[in-house]
Amino acid sequence: MNTKIKCLLLDDELPGLAFLKMICEQMDELEVVKAFNSPDALLNEWQSLDFDLLITDIEMPGMNGLQVADAIKGKAIIFTTAYKNFAVDAFDRDAVDYVVKPVKQERLLQAVQKVAARMAKPAEVTKQIQLNTDKGKALINTGKIFCMVTSTIDSRDKILFLNDGSKTIVKNISFEKLLEMLPAAEFCRINKKAVIALRHVQFFSHDEIVADMVYPDGKNFTFPLSEIYRNDFMKRVKN
Repeated sequence: MNTKIKCLLLDDELPGLAFLKMICEQMDELEVVKAFNSPDALLNEWQSLDFDLLITDIEMPGMNGLQVADAIKGKAIIFTTAYKNFAVDAFDRDAVDYVVKPVKQERLLQAVQKVAARMAKPAEVTKQIQLNTDKGKALINTGKIFCMVTSTIDSRDKILFLNDGSKTIVKNISFEKLLEMLPAAEFCRINKKAVIALRHVQFFSHDEIVADMVYPDGKNFTFPLSEIYRNDFMKRVKN
């Protein structure tokens, strides 16, 4: 991209902060505005700094990275941590990504590229749809849907996986009906049993899709790409 993403860095451990700063400065996409080793110091200054992105550790003494993210509004956040159990809390804050330590430059670059893609898109008006779930009627924000799969218990039901890792069972509905309700440019049928939000496609091959969402064990969600839906999917991802 032509314009660099201006970022702040936060990590209470100086060796980790120095390493993070080094790999960020090696990325053409980033401009490191300032590095902090104290949440308090960052919060005292952030409003006077011009930046787009905060890359922050989560586990720190006193105020943690999640609390810092709560205090900073309107900025992209990438969390780094040695602990995988914070993932749900991180995505509850609409984090762009969650990178497990030790941070690898290739993995961090993937996260930065997501920030670039988000910044390049015009602001979208989110849409809510009403669905019958196993807990009653629910209003679902379509921007929070990751994927939809057929229930293994009752094929008439569909399971909606959301960006925060939670899931909702939608009762007695077809994929055709669901797709009529969803923004057409944002979702794609990829096999008989799954629909995915295209913004979550990270890698794809002739017969497989790897998403940017991960299971609790750290492995990415993967889906088979069926021949019957392949051409449509390939057209969508090229647009």
